[in-house]
Amino acid sequence: MTDLLLTSRPVSWVNTAYPFAAAYLLSTGGISWVLVVGTVFFLFPYNLAMYGINDVFDYESDLRNPRKGGAEGAVVDRSRHRGILWTSGITVVPFAIVLSTQGTLAANIALLVSLAAVVAYSAPRLRFKERPFLDSATSSTHFVSPAVYGLLLGGAEFSAGLWCLVAAYFLWGMASHAFGAVQDIVPDRETGLGSVGTVLGARATVAAAVAAYCGAGLLMLGSAWPGPLAALLALPYVANVLPFLRLDDAGSGAANRGWKRFLWLNYATGFVVTLLLIWYVAIR
Repeated sequence: MTDLLLTSRPVSWVNTAYPFAAAYLLSTGGISWVLVVGTVFFLFPYNLAMYGINDVFDYESDLRNPRKGGAEGAVVDRSRHRGILWTSGITVVPFAIVLSTQGTLAANIALLVSLAAVVAYSAPRLRFKERPFLDSATSSTHFVSPAVYGLLLGGAEFSAGLWCLVAAYFLWGMASHAFGAVQDIVPDRETGLGSVGTVLGARATVAAAVAAYCGAGLLMLGSAWPGPLAALLALPYVANVLPFLRLDDAGSGAANRGWKRFLWLNYATGFVVTLLLIWYVAIR
């Protein structure tokens, strides 16, 4: 059980459960058993599948990656791999079946896309994580799709402002993945893995992350009030990655310092976003 908990990366559970819960709650305006079931699903089963599949099929490269073996990724013995994959399926399928009975076709397609992205990112043959640029888009889908699913499940109307918000979130996710890829450039190249980082190199990848964060901030200006205030939240992320603009590929592992700050920055940002959401509800 400890291995399953570690491989699901509890520090990141909130990154998928919160977007779903917030989106569904804002769309419906009330608490229901669907909200509870969906939130539990995006807390543990979803993350176990996402990170468990990744840890199993990235085992060889993770052994050579100094940052693996803790909160940033478990390195579980081979003897546990089959159990992780089976448990991932056993925990995901029942939740997915129950949730699919409650949604429209559009909502169910969003759920299917979300789960497909989880598998495609790391599974053999597909391995989207090794396809530069598609890797960042797929990773962003992991976190944006729970929110989109929550909106569709809750019957939200997709206005221009909401599209701006979703697009901003997606760009933020791509920026975050790209910056995260920088720290792994050396071990990825040593094991023959491709990524946006190995293709662009450290400096260009950091620059792309800065541009994407800025783009996300600009898109938030088109969201409903007080959403435009969230544009300011892009600034701490830009400030976090800017110091690494001069990194060369050989020293790219130093970006791990920024990645660790990023993990904690998400909690602070989440707190501010929660306050903005409360404000949004209060003035409606």
